[in-house]
Amino acid sequence: MELIKITLSMIFFMTMLGLATQYKHLVLTLMCIEAMMLTLFMLLIMFTTTTLTMTQTPMPIILLTISVCGASIGLSLVVTTTRMHGNDFLKNLNLL
Repeated sequence: MELIKITLSMIFFMTMLGLATQYKHLVLTLMCIEAMMLTLFMLLIMFTTTTLTMTQTPMPIILLTISVCGASIGLSLVVTTTRMHGNDFLKNLNLL
């Protein structure tokens, strides 16, 4: 069980490193964020099953719901920026 937690923690930190280095395309950044949310979901599932408390049972479902909402907003942003600018490079966007 500890090996799985260590592996998931390492995956989380590797996706954070990927997010820090792959910032050219909007799709790549969204994929890194979704991978981070997936590993957080798995870690939260592991934590709630090992502690067996009833108050923390709905937390993975809430995290998954927020992750799905963020993914849909990100997909709509990708579609909008691709239609307006022709590509999804982050350097072409004026975010301010």
